Amino acid sequence: MTQSLAPGESVYNEKRVSAERGEQKIEYRAWNPFRSKIAAGIQVGVNTIDFGPGSKVLYLGASTGTTCSHVADIIGSEGVLYAVEFSPRCGRELLNMAKRRTNIVPLILDARKPFNYRFLMEMVDFVFADVAQPDQARIMGINCRHFLKDGGNFMIAIKSSCVDSTLEPEVIYQQQIEVLKEEGLTPTSYVSLEPYQKDHALVIGTYRA
Repeated sequence: MTQSLAPGESVYNEKRVSAERGEQKIEYRAWNPFRSKIAAGIQVGVNTIDFGPGSKVLYLGASTGTTCSHVADIIGSEGVLYAVEFSPRCGRELLNMAKRRTNIVPLILDARKPFNYRFLMEMVDFVFADVAQPDQARIMGINCRHFLKDGGNFMIAIKSSCVDSTLEPEVIYQQQIEVLKEEGLTPTSYVSLEPYQKDHALVIGTYRA
């Protein structure tokens, strides 16, 4: 669960629970691993997500904002989440969700072309990608080189069928890890997201400029 930054509002019909902390009423939101790659990673054993209160995060492939809303909860009002989404339809829902979470900066742009949003951003502490494209590792690499601080961390959700549906997922994951290395990134671990996300793995790593 994450502590809601916008109490009283559901983003994707998730369960909400209220609790009292002294005189203050706190609302928590269930984080569904079947709807979120990061939540699935936590469920299968990822011990740290490398961002927290006050972090600056770049999220590639924000879609309608399901996971973004939880990331925004975690980084809090002192943090900033730059959410990149190419689809106009998904972008409209993302923009609507961000109205209540003012720490989100929606960018309805192409993650393949980070130079188009370089003037709208600052350097970030963490980059997450869930773009489901054949060149997803290259997209991660170019964005990290543009925006990730030296020593910053990244996490990428690799969907094997988007790269090559004729090969076994494990083969694809290893291939994409090699591409990430070629892009100048240092993958440190990866986990399969089964049974929550079919044919997906989460690769975690760091970047040194």
